[in-house]
Amino acid sequence: MKKIIVAALSIMLFAASAQAQKYAIIDTRYILDKMPEYKDAQKQLDGVAADWQKEIDAKQAELDKMYKDYEAEQVMLSDELKKKREDQLFNKEKDLRDLQRKRFGFEGDLFKKRQELIKPIQDKVYNAVQKISVQRGYDFVLDKSEGITIIFADPKLDKSEDVLKELGVK
Repeated sequence: MKKIIVAALSIMLFAASAQAQKYAIIDTRYILDKMPEYKDAQKQLDGVAADWQKEIDAKQAELDKMYKDYEAEQVMLSDELKKKREDQLFNKEKDLRDLQRKRFGFEGDLFKKRQELIKPIQDKVYNAVQKISVQRGYDFVLDKSEGITIIFADPKLDKSEDVLKELGVK
């Protein structure tokens, strides 16, 4: 009876190991940081964001000056002029918030610029990963850079260098 159970368990273990999946782990952050075109795109994106931030800061300084001027002159203004100035301040503040949202908001100009500059590079990495996965028969590839927590990963499973080689990046 013991021999039958041991034999059955052995067959089950053999069958389970035959069905074992091949997998690999990569670090897309590491790969992207090694790619010169990603660094260039990131610098360009940072420059555009800095320019837009300067524009917003200038408008904020102008709004702050308008508030100070209004507070200083408020006691001398008639009710009609106070109302007019308050409306101007309200509209200026609304314009500033709209500009911030347009530039940096969800699906704003910065998001669109990032899609324009970074997405083609990410697609290039994805295609290289897909090519390597098909060639080497990986059933799945885990990305350890964001979103997935890996407590332990055998370094020999990290195929980031292979992806860089496939992309021609040293």
